Amino acid sequence: IPARAELYQLSYPGARLESSFGLEIDAVIGMRNGMQKNKGTLTLLVAGIFSVSALATMPAALAQVDTSGWKCEYCPFPAGYEADVEVGATSVSDDAARFGNATGYDESGVYANVDGQGVYAGDGYRLNWMAEDLGLDSRVLTIDGGKPGRFGFHLGYSDLPYRLFDSTQTVFTAPSGERLTLPSDWVAASQTSNMTTLPASLRPRNIESDRKTLSVGADVEAGSDFSFFVDYRQQQREGVGIVAGSNFSQSALLPRVFDFETDLIDAGVNYARGPLSLSLAWFGSFFTNNADSLTYDNPFLTFPGAGQGRLAQEPDNEFTQVSLSGSYRADVLRSVIAFTAAAGQGEQDENLLPYTINPLLSAGSLPRATLDGKIDTMNYALTLTSRPFPKARIKLSYRYDERDNQTPRSDWSRVVVDGFVAPGSDMNIPYSFERARLSVRADYRLFDTVRLSAGYDRREVDRDFQEVAEQTEDTGYGRLRWRPTPALELDVKGGVSKRDVDRYDETFATALGQNPLLRKYHLAYRYREFGEVTLAFTPAEFPVSLALNALYADDSYSESVLGLLAGDELHIAADIGWTVSERTSLYVNVSDEAITSEQAGSSVFAAPNWTATNDDDFTTIGAGLRIRGLMDGVDLRLDYTHSNGESEIIVDPPAGVTSEFPELESEFDDLRLTLSYQSSERLQWNLDLRYYRFNTEDWALEGLAPAAAPSLLSLGAAPYDEDVFVVGFGVRYSIGVSEE
Repeated sequence: IPARAELYQLSYPGARLESSFGLEIDAVIGMRNGMQKNKGTLTLLVAGIFSVSALATMPAALAQVDTSGWKCEYCPFPAGYEADVEVGATSVSDDAARFGNATGYDESGVYANVDGQGVYAGDGYRLNWMAEDLGLDSRVLTIDGGKPGRFGFHLGYSDLPYRLFDSTQTVFTAPSGERLTLPSDWVAASQTSNMTTLPASLRPRNIESDRKTLSVGADVEAGSDFSFFVDYRQQQREGVGIVAGSNFSQSALLPRVFDFETDLIDAGVNYARGPLSLSLAWFGSFFTNNADSLTYDNPFLTFPGAGQGRLAQEPDNEFTQVSLSGSYRADVLRSVIAFTAAAGQGEQDENLLPYTINPLLSAGSLPRATLDGKIDTMNYALTLTSRPFPKARIKLSYRYDERDNQTPRSDWSRVVVDGFVAPGSDMNIPYSFERARLSVRADYRLFDTVRLSAGYDRREVDRDFQEVAEQTEDTGYGRLRWRPTPALELDVKGGVSKRDVDRYDETFATALGQNPLLRKYHLAYRYREFGEVTLAFTPAEFPVSLALNALYADDSYSESVLGLLAGDELHIAADIGWTVSERTSLYVNVSDEAITSEQAGSSVFAAPNWTATNDDDFTTIGAGLRIRGLMDGVDLRLDYTHSNGESEIIVDPPAGVTSEFPELESEFDDLRLTLSYQSSERLQWNLDLRYYRFNTEDWALEGLAPAAAPSLLSLGAAPYDEDVFVVGFGVRYSIGVSEE
């Protein structure tokens, strides 16, 4: 419950209401707009709950008011059934994978659609339902209800389409999720240009998938102190992705068919009495892959017996966890203590594939039939929030995470692309780590218009089997918030962060085949400076609001010789809103983000002999118009968004080497006009017009037909170039009657 409520309307200025539980509620007394000043007719809006006994503390003038006619219009308790249902159709002009991603409008044509929502209440029971896009591949349906204070339940189903490419084509067919075959007349060759049957064998194959989620759950109150809950969610992902099947110096991009299923269960019991609350819960995650492996025909001429290759797929696995969390509100220094403790275990024990399916190779037997993978996790967290005196607040938190990988280590033979057995062996590495974070926050109200804040973070990481075993990061910041008037607010924040490493183990890096001068960016020493400024201006006497924001960060990797050397980011944004009249409003927002990084490398496995600079710039402009009552019963909404992105890689190559990358560009436009006509109290007609354009220039895809590269059989994915016109029409009807 907030310590002070701020939104009230009565009919006398300056009244102060005090609740029976000690909260002060400032009341601004005023007549509602448009209400006739009838004697004794007032409207009371209170953002909080207070006892009737508070009336005894009102000023004498207010106490003389006749309250018999008062009515709470903002806290009704409806009964009966109400619903809104919209039926419509949408026409899409062109096939567009990017536009159809997450929306379901990926193909040209007409889509029928149904939306709606409804609520039923009566005899203390309540039921809500919501349906969205039932005619599309992005459909959502939810139902929840129950009796507040006794029990509740929820049901849900959703589809989410993922559309990546609709320009791809392949020579492979997939009789099953574990097999990719070439045409019977396929002519293998050492280069794609010599694959004579390639053009005639190509068939369209979109790279896309769908995610279906089913959820069900319930909670039950058992007396005044205990409650129980259980939630179950099943997620299925089916579709086609891209995976590479390599053949030494040659490779084919494969359209992999996948079928994943994940079951999630969360159940527990809650206890609450007075200042103490506790929750004991169990969580389980169970992943199933209906394809253990992918076997594919090799389209290139290759080693004897290597006409087929096999790739392992994501193995079945599970993770379970038990957690205990709670909080305690103490009167001492008005403090709240919260904690969490959890222990979990992940297991993966699927059968391993043989070293190779090449019948001419003998790599020996596997050291064990299964991985016998096992990871134990431990998590602890403690937070203390205290207000030692009215103007100050302090927050102290500590978190510890541990991942203990107990997977046994073994020596494994090395078979290279099903072609030959390499000498020596490799040992699997069970990575483990421990992470701890300590945070301190302090907030002090210096004056009525000035608030100061400061914070400090300390992070420590210990790792196994990596170049840096111990790493620490210290971050400190300060913040000033100044509000000289109700209309103007300035927020300034700045700080520094320093990440140290005990030492970079060059011996370990060399054993992994790395240049000993290389420093991986997430393991290297880093010094960061950052700052953010926000200015908000919302004058009550003018119908215009303005917000400005600027964020800057600068990173220095001064102890790195090879790898990332520096990076900086600058983000600037502005938002303007204008209430032209009671019926018309405008908005404009503009943002620009520039990211620059520098790196050094070596082409001779020694000191750096080339450098590169990456410059990324993103600009977004948005504008909109709202008009209520454009004509009798007609509302208009117009929105436009433009975004442009440019990425440039500038390389200073070794002497005698020419290296140049074309710019990467993307441009996005989205214009949308919505008209709604309220022909009656229950009937509304909606018209939606939209133009969508998305264009990219990507040198990694431009002109890369399936046979464009001699040693790569690609899928021919093309850069996005989409222009889509959308026309939607719908009828919304309100049904049911609500009684208070």
